[in-house]
Amino acid sequence: MIFDPLVSLGLLAGLGALALAFVALSLWRGLSGWWLRALAAVVLLAALSNPSFQQEDRTPLSDIVVLVVDESSSQKISDRAAQVAETVDRVQAEIDGMENTELRVVRFGDGDGDRGTLLMSALSEAMAEEPRARLAGAILLTDGRLHDVEQAPDLPAPLHVLLTGRETDWDRRLLVTNAPAFAIIDEPVQLTLRIEDQGAVPAGTGGLAQLMISVDGAEPQRFDVPVGQDLELPVTLSHGGMNVIQFTTPEAGGELTDRNNAAVVQINGVRDRLRVLLVSGEPHPGERTWRNLLKSDSSVDLVHFTILRPPEKQDGVPVTELSLIAFPTRELFLDKIDEFDLIVFDRYKRRGILPALYLDNIRQYVERGGAVLVAAGPDFAGAASIFRSPLGDIMPGAPTARVFEEGFKPKLSDLGRKHPVTEGLDAQYPEGEDGLPGWGRWLRQIELTPVAGQTVMTGIDDSPLLILNRVGEGRVALLGSDHAWLWSRGYEGGGPQLELLRRLAHWMMKEPELDEEALVATAEGQRMTILRRTLGDSAGDVEVTGPDGAVTLVPLEEAAPGRFVAEYDAPEIGLYRLKEGDQNAVIALGPSAPKEFEQTVASGAALEPAVDATRGGIVSVEEGVPAIRQVREGRPAAGRGWIGITPRQAYLTADVTVTPLISAWLFLLLAALLTVAAWLREGRR
Repeated sequence: MIFDPLVSLGLLAGLGALALAFVALSLWRGLSGWWLRALAAVVLLAALSNPSFQQEDRTPLSDIVVLVVDESSSQKISDRAAQVAETVDRVQAEIDGMENTELRVVRFGDGDGDRGTLLMSALSEAMAEEPRARLAGAILLTDGRLHDVEQAPDLPAPLHVLLTGRETDWDRRLLVTNAPAFAIIDEPVQLTLRIEDQGAVPAGTGGLAQLMISVDGAEPQRFDVPVGQDLELPVTLSHGGMNVIQFTTPEAGGELTDRNNAAVVQINGVRDRLRVLLVSGEPHPGERTWRNLLKSDSSVDLVHFTILRPPEKQDGVPVTELSLIAFPTRELFLDKIDEFDLIVFDRYKRRGILPALYLDNIRQYVERGGAVLVAAGPDFAGAASIFRSPLGDIMPGAPTARVFEEGFKPKLSDLGRKHPVTEGLDAQYPEGEDGLPGWGRWLRQIELTPVAGQTVMTGIDDSPLLILNRVGEGRVALLGSDHAWLWSRGYEGGGPQLELLRRLAHWMMKEPELDEEALVATAEGQRMTILRRTLGDSAGDVEVTGPDGAVTLVPLEEAAPGRFVAEYDAPEIGLYRLKEGDQNAVIALGPSAPKEFEQTVASGAALEPAVDATRGGIVSVEEGVPAIRQVREGRPAAGRGWIGITPRQAYLTADVTVTPLISAWLFLLLAALLTVAAWLREGRR
């Protein structure tokens, strides 16, 4: 029965209060028909309330059980995929055997961008697609390693967890707990890493584990380290740019997966100070150019000596009255030569200041990894040339004794258009009608015969002007002119003198971005950009080895002379190895061990609060898939060998019929009779 008042509830309440006041007045005056008046008022108020019978035609609706199936990467290790398939079939069979109950199966994989297992988000999305009134229960088929437990929804029915995995599962993982993003070259930096075991570790497995350390894909070094302890590891970077250090521990017998047995650290190597020794044979206009270039870089420590008074100068001035300092040859070229990153000889010639022993020590310094740059002047072509000393053994070019005193425009050779030191130098100086770059001329060139290395710039009649070479572990550059300073003075429009000398100095100091043969990979998300720099005319396909060992061949396309590029969309995050010819590179996309493999041993601990709140249960499918029962709302929904769902008894109303309880004329007649009866009783007795 329902009430549908003919007037507003406020007006109905006011009329009731007025009727009560009249009845109270009748009672106070002693009217014998007060109770008949009260009944008449009740009948009128009931008529205004409009009581009716409502009859509904209902269609029962089935209950819905949601089964959320975790198909993330951690569910594919061991035999968990088979456990999942078998459990889904058993749960489907249980639900099919229940009347008026349907099963909704929702599957999901790894979250985008290494977000891990978003189990609760998948459950929330599944609930949003179903009527809440029909939800009789939710079942999570998972290993319990989720990464969004805080997103657990409010369930109107029991929540259960069917846990995959085995009681005997165990796993070993390697993790880096502390690593800097930058480090100074040749100075040790501390890394903190740890090898730990999880789960049911077999007896005798712990103790010591083998740790392999590989830098930039080189042959790894092996160490035995304790398990379960933080390890402080000093690492010294040998070169600038990105240094990729990979730590690996071999797969132990019986562990779940080796995907978390490696960790990758990428540290950008930077130089604290670049130590440069500049030796000028005599004062000349280009001397200040070299000095200004090197002093303009705040990271360069420059030691500059200019020989102002050579030994052959005899002017009679007593040595005690000279303000010049003696050239500390022994200290610089014997005792402290290895402290310098680069030695520059600017128009220097043999004049008895540096004995052959010192020059031979400079040659050995280059072979050990040092760098020498010779800016040749006219003296390089004469009998006193440093080419006719032990340094001649490492010079990439030999003087012919000819010196051209005429104007010419330096040109990039075909090799120079590819070499990182000189490529693109002429981009801002378009060629003129003569086919030469638009920069200014130089006015002197020493003729050279190339002996080794690469000629990257040429001068008069295409003769070598700038020759670069690697000697042993070091590098040597020979510039066959002392007129590069004309560009800095803006002569005939000037030229890229500052950029040329900067690149030249940094190439000699082994900056990785200026290596002529290199394989470089950068990444944005999971898209990898591969760059192959080479002095050759072509490059082969790049072999990309993924974290799972799969090898993919990626073809390169020429983007510029000596530069070949490709883009590769990696299928998963992790460590990738690249190889093309004799060049190798490594790059880490995201963490080497994704979130899915940080914790691999199945556990329901993280889900216990959400399950307990609905009086559900956590059951390992290793012990068998539990039976499914119906339980009343508010009762325990899990027990030994069974889990429960709550019938919701939802329905769909197909039709509604409303019938008045009493007709309006009957209410009017009854009220009139009671009113007349009260009048007769009070007036006629």
